[in-house]
Amino acid sequence: MVKRLKQRKKIEWSRLENASKIFPALANYKDTKVFRLVCELFEDVDGQTLQKALDATIKTFPLYRAVMRRGIFWCYLESSDLWPKVEVESTYVCAPLYFKDRRNLLFRVSYYNKRINLEVFHALSDGLGALKFLENLIYHYLNFKHDEISMEKAPKLNYSGSLSQQMDDSFGRYYSGGDAFKTLLDKLKAKKQPKAYHIKGIRIEENRTGIIEGSMSAKAVLDEALKHNTTMTVFITSLFIYTIYKDMHLHKRKQSIVLQVPINLRQFYESETVRNFFGTMSVVYSFKDGDKGLEDIIRSVHESFKEELKEERINKQLNRFMSLEKNLFLRIFPLPMKDIILRIADRIMDRGVTANISNLGRIKIAPEFSRYIRQFSVINSAKRPQITMCTFGDRLVVCFSSPFRDTEIQRMFFDYLSKKGIEIEISSNK
Repeated sequence: MVKRLKQRKKIEWSRLENASKIFPALANYKDTKVFRLVCELFEDVDGQTLQKALDATIKTFPLYRAVMRRGIFWCYLESSDLWPKVEVESTYVCAPLYFKDRRNLLFRVSYYNKRINLEVFHALSDGLGALKFLENLIYHYLNFKHDEISMEKAPKLNYSGSLSQQMDDSFGRYYSGGDAFKTLLDKLKAKKQPKAYHIKGIRIEENRTGIIEGSMSAKAVLDEALKHNTTMTVFITSLFIYTIYKDMHLHKRKQSIVLQVPINLRQFYESETVRNFFGTMSVVYSFKDGDKGLEDIIRSVHESFKEELKEERINKQLNRFMSLEKNLFLRIFPLPMKDIILRIADRIMDRGVTANISNLGRIKIAPEFSRYIRQFSVINSAKRPQITMCTFGDRLVVCFSSPFRDTEIQRMFFDYLSKKGIEIEISSNK
């Protein structure tokens, strides 16, 4: 009798790209490194149909079935046979998804009333990469839910990238070489940045994130921005700086306000990746000469955006990130030591940051589907106050997330817009 050996299933793995490598080292209960994308419909969500839609979506996004594993030198993603299950929302916003000692998926799909939530651990993808997954999920959900949308007549998805395009490490693809130590030396020689103001306060219990979401007309906000001859993003960024300043104690007002802003690198390099592909820039403003008003802040922020988004500056930043990763001296450190180094570096970087602001941009859905959707929003776990925003149709949603109880900055921000005649619908998780 011949005993047949059971064939072992081949396990596939992939390296984390440049931006992802920092997140497993820094994730903790105070800052989970999880973000949430929300699609709010005009109707209550049906859980069974959403599960059916998730089953269809996951087949074309194998990355989302990966689990995080810890190697000798770096963490990496490993394929799994785990299957995602839709759940009624029961955890707090942006609850942890990554655990060192647990083999689990790095995303979750939940729903509550009219909202569909996609939460993602940042090492898996950035906001724009995850948005492609969510768009697919909504596409399948509405197709299954509404008989009037036939699969034959349904419009094609905005995104249908191949597997290799989805999994592309675009950081590595566009790295043109560089000397890590020369990069560090140049940074040390650079002009020292002024001390950044830090927002402090009493933390919310159980390390939860406080969410205040303002939904308003995108056209009304854009019209207000155009009065100042600027873009919506620059206007919102400047208003955020101004309301932070108004909340500062008088003896702190000589410190600079420094906002960290992510940059979508897909707009500079050809890429269809659903993995991380972003850079960051800093917007600095000082009130050392007193309050010059919002108009002066807008001029300064506009110049910062213009300078930081130059092609030469973007290329230099990408090469700097990659040259540090590829440096042989740094690569030989084992993973536990790299974790310590990354945490120390993160604390040093935090000293130069006041808050964060991120604009996911305009979300476009085919007209056949958009009539069922009220709005989209994006939320980030927060170790300091931050704004995330996105636009769908004429619906702009500006979301504040903060680890602190105090909400005076948020109140002043929305109060300013309200006094300009902009109607705002406020919601909160408190």
